[in-house]
Amino acid sequence: MFDLGTSFVASVARDPNAVAIVDEGIRLTYAEWLAKISSLVAAFDRLELRPGDHLVTMLQNRWEAATLHWACQFAGLIVTPVNWRAKPDEIDYVLENSEAKALAFEDVAAEAVAQSTLASKIRCIPVGSAAGGDVSFAALIADPAPTARPRVDADAWSLMLYTSGTTARPKGVPRRHRAERMSALAHVGQNLYARGERTLGVMPLYHTMGVRSLLAMSMIGGTFVCLPRFDPARALEIIEQERITNLYLVPTLYHDVVHHPRFEKTDTSSVRKLGFAGASMTDGLLTKLTDAFQPDLFVNHYGSSEIYTFTIDQNAAAKPGSAGRSGLNQYIRVVPLGAATPHQDAASGEEGEIVALASSDEAFEGYWRHPDATAKSLRDGWYFTGDTGFMDADGDLFVTGRVDDMIITGGENVSPVEIESCLSLHPGVLEVAVVGIPDERWGKIVVAFVQRADDVSAEELDQHCRTSGLANFKRPRRIEFVKAIPKSPVGKLLRRQLVAGEYEQEDPIRAA
Repeated sequence: MFDLGTSFVASVARDPNAVAIVDEGIRLTYAEWLAKISSLVAAFDRLELRPGDHLVTMLQNRWEAATLHWACQFAGLIVTPVNWRAKPDEIDYVLENSEAKALAFEDVAAEAVAQSTLASKIRCIPVGSAAGGDVSFAALIADPAPTARPRVDADAWSLMLYTSGTTARPKGVPRRHRAERMSALAHVGQNLYARGERTLGVMPLYHTMGVRSLLAMSMIGGTFVCLPRFDPARALEIIEQERITNLYLVPTLYHDVVHHPRFEKTDTSSVRKLGFAGASMTDGLLTKLTDAFQPDLFVNHYGSSEIYTFTIDQNAAAKPGSAGRSGLNQYIRVVPLGAATPHQDAASGEEGEIVALASSDEAFEGYWRHPDATAKSLRDGWYFTGDTGFMDADGDLFVTGRVDDMIITGGENVSPVEIESCLSLHPGVLEVAVVGIPDERWGKIVVAFVQRADDVSAEELDQHCRTSGLANFKRPRRIEFVKAIPKSPVGKLLRRQLVAGEYEQEDPIRAA
């Protein structure tokens, strides 16, 4: 198996003059980009960074971030990207946990970096207009250098992502070159990418979706068009100007693009392939996107940072809610909820926990310095995902939520996703999230938080649930209208904030 540096060298040999990356005024071919990467690798030597060292990045999706990522692959450094919105204490945690030797940051993160206790003790590399630090990114790449040669093999660590840390401190997920490259190859195959594809590089490079898009494009002579921070109007401009051929986004971003006032006036005909991951997509949004883009391929990609691909459905709109079947490098099963071992299968249609074979070519091998979490997740050769779901009679997987999100009301298990999909089909609903709220009698009651698209009442939505065939015990006991549904920086629904009351209310109305 190639290491990623060798993989990139091979890409340059195949397509030296193809445009590799675009970022505002920057437009580099593969050959030109390798020259920049080589200068950066030489600069790492001057900074005394060595193979196996961690380089933390706090950057938006800009060409410098992508260049740092590739330079680390050549130099054998472990690129460790974190959210550029991280607070000083979060920065300190990552720097200490990873024993980082260097930190690259841009202006939006400069204040937090300046307030970090540990950042001042390592090499700091300001990027773009950011001030401070030891030596700027611009200075590091200013001098030409001999063409870089890969310094590590496929078994070396490539990068370390951090989990979202929604319930505890984030956990480091180290991944080897071979797992990263295999994930990218599978991504090319599962999305049927052709040579010379052009993708919108907007999913953050601290998120596995962003990394996969970056690596996949390099294997097909494709173009990674940077969009530093998501903005639907700017995204539409880039799609039209750069003739983007595929989109790989979380459902929230698709929602914002297709509902933007400029969507109907924008030429999006170049986009022939849609892919989504990171969260379930409601039936309403699936229908809207299918009608709007008429794509040749519409892929639901279910995976994680730990094991990139679980399942793939290449015709997502044909069977709404289905996550499809095991990906090219995976074998997925469902075990009963609370199962102590992975060796008992749940019955067809029975909701349980989804487990994935840990020997996958795309899999991680355990959390960084977190043996307890590793032991909980990796059991008898299987990775317990923490996700709930079931297999239907056809053998297709349906993901119903997180084990921790399951609502037990009156002794019945209720999945929020099913109710959300039902409500999303009402024209008066723009977005919806369903959670369980503690209740003295029922244990928890089902509550729907709705952002309205039109004037609609709780009574109308309750009637919609009744006529849709939704079981009576699953109907929301309460419907709250909110100004916005809380989400993480990559668009993941933050149910815990709704449970905690951290939202802006808009005339709450009780369901009938």
